[in-house]
Amino acid sequence: MGGSISLGGDIRKLTGHMRKLKNISFAGTNEVLAQIVRTSTRDRFREQKAPDGKAWIPSIRAKEEGGVTLTQTARLKNSIRAKSDDTGFAVGTNVIYARRHQLGDKKAVLIKAKKKRGLRFKVGGRWITKGSVKVKIPARPFLGISEDDLLEIKETLEEMVSNG
Repeated sequence: MGGSISLGGDIRKLTGHMRKLKNISFAGTNEVLAQIVRTSTRDRFREQKAPDGKAWIPSIRAKEEGGVTLTQTARLKNSIRAKSDDTGFAVGTNVIYARRHQLGDKKAVLIKAKKKRGLRFKVGGRWITKGSVKVKIPARPFLGISEDDLLEIKETLEEMVSNG
């Protein structure tokens, strides 16, 4: 899945305290935390905002069609997976174009038609057909941990410690 996120502060203390408790399953705890972050990540596609709360720049397609950015087929959203074990958890995707949408691409990306008839798209109300087109893709981060995620993680860990 690539990359990692480390939590610090009170959560690290909480985790240290949890390790002392014999009857808490770290695999189970991490599975719960992974699902919290996975759900939040998938919700960002509906909300069209980054983990820091900033709205995504709407895509041309979404503006033209009245659709939702990064959700034409929902392939990216539906590819979000969570993995966990007793050492931690990760949330991510294996969709090849995910990195480009997460980080953006300031260099113009060349998109070539797969078929002879070319790429067909609507711009400014006009249909255009081209063999290839160069586009710049702004960053639209969907992976990450928001302030709300951190709060929910902390509350979940506190509940597990108090019930453990």
